[in-house]
Formats: sequence, structure tokens, C-alpha cells
Amino acid sequence: MTNDASYLFAQKTLAREVAITGVGIHTGKTLRMRLLPAPAGSGIVFRRTDAGGVLIPALASEVSSVELATTLGRDDVTISTVEHLLAAIRIADIDNLLIELDGPEVPILDGSALPFLKLLDAAGTTLQPGGRRILAVTRPVEVELGAKRIRVSPYPGLRVRYSIDFAVETIGHQELDLVIDRESFERELAPARTFAMVSDVERLKSRGLALGGAVDNCVVFAADGPVNTSLRFADEPVRHKALDAVGDLALAGAPLWASIEVERGGHQLHYSLLVALLDRPDCWTWLEDQPVPAAARPMPSSRRGERPRLDVAAAPAG
Repeated sequence: MTNDASYLFAQKTLAREVAITGVGIHTGKTLRMRLLPAPAGSGIVFRRTDAGGVLIPALASEVSSVELATTLGRDDVTISTVEHLLAAIRIADIDNLLIELDGPEVPILDGSALPFLKLLDAAGTTLQPGGRRILAVTRPVEVELGAKRIRVSPYPGLRVRYSIDFAVETIGHQELDLVIDRESFERELAPARTFAMVSDVERLKSRGLALGGAVDNCVVFAADGPVNTSLRFADEPVRHKALDAVGDLALAGAPLWASIEVERGGHQLHYSLLVALLDRPDCWTWLEDQPVPAAARPMPSSRRGERPRLDVAAAPAG
């Protein structure tokens, strides 16, 4: 992020086309994905080239399932496991992009967002005409689903506080508190891989899912720790959950300025919060191409756990 309003409110797309091939974690099929520059104002859009070219915008209104991964769907055509790619796109500050896929999943690659971030870097970005809008939360919104809880409140930028609790002792209780910008995302969240329990893998495969799961794209936990790989972080599971939240909340269709607190979260909880927030226009406002109030500017530091030093309550009210 930057405090330069001329850049902050400028729309951006890729400077050139890039492509990558990988396996779908559930189908086990090899998939080809192309990322292409798109016109200003078009947003992030998926196109299934193997299904008549059906276009599916990356918006909360197009979500068809939040079981195991976030899935978008239109006209009986779906694209699943979009969250890692969308997190990278949002953090790379890209507004307009056409994503072509020849199958029903985004390739899992190494199970994290880092390969997508590197792919976007290789393409580069270019500024486009027309202003962009930022969705800034102005009042708290909270959702509870049983023992799970998520809350969003005003913040001049993006901050995620995430906690998880797993019965498996090697995961247990983990917490993360991170002010997110490009630097902190790439260092602290992007490398964190998707994970599962041994029992979950067996159950999923019996349902014809997780067929593409492998040692190089998923961390599988047993009672005594990972059984198929070593961890990139001691608390890699909670970091991956926070990564998922960034990707799921990108379905707002615009950069989100908010502090997000999550307890025992997952795709369903992230999506439920996004729906609840968008249904409450009294709790958010659009920041557009205008002077940005000092109290609504992003924090200059992204050090983990750092407390905000500005009055976020001064963000413009809706």
C-alpha cells in the first residue's frame, strides 16, 4: 500500500499475459490457467474455456459453495479453490483481470499463494484510466456460527487477527495478528500451505475428492505432527487460515480496509461475514478518488502484532 492517493485510487491490470499449469487438488486433473490483462472497470473475472466460455465474476454474489474451498458458479458451471489466487491478486493490487481455466479448479500448485504472487510479479502491472474504489468499514459487524466467530471493524488498511483450536496436539491453539501489506503478506502468509488431518484425507478420497493431494501441495497432520512434509512455519496452519480469509474477502470486489478478528474460522465463516457486511451499507463506505483523510491512510509499518497508532474511528462514515 502507499499513501500516494494518485496511485492508491488508480485502477490496475497486468502488463502482459502469463500462464501456468498445475494439478487440481480435488479432481487430480492437470489444468492450464492463463491470466490476461482486462479493461478498466471489468473487475476480476474467470472464464471456463472448456465449458463454452462461461464468465464468472469473482464476487460474493457468485459463490456456490464454501465446503472445503470457496467455489464460484454460474449456469451450472463452477470454479473451485479460488481463494489462494484471489488473495495474491488482491495483495498485488490488481483490479481488472481475466482468468482463463480449462477445468473446474484453480491449480493448487504448492498449496499456498506464493506461486501465484510470483506469477503476477512476472507479468507486472500497468495503471489504467478511471478511478478505483476502496470499501472501508465504518462500524463493526459480527457473525457467530456456533463456537465460531468473526468480527470486522474500522481500520486504515487491512489487519487480520486469527485464532484456531484443533484437537490434534501438534496444531492445538494458534494465534496470528498481522497488519497486511504487500511485504508482510509475502513474508508471513503467502508461503503457508493448505493442511488437513490424516482422517480427513481418507474421508475425502472415499468421496472422490482430494485426488490431487500430494506431498508437495498439502500438509497432512497426524497426532504426532506432519506425516508428509516439514513445516514452513511453526504455526503454518493459522497463517494459512488467515491467507484464506484474505482471499475470501477479496470477493467484496474491491480492496477492503478493515480489522478482521476470527475465532475458529473457515470459508463458511468468512463468506457469512462478507454477506452480512455487504447487507449493511450503514457499516461501510466507498473511499474514492479524493484526498484521503490522514486518519484513514494505511499504516506505514507492517510489523507483526503492532497496534495502530492512528484514530481509525475518523474514517469517513457512510
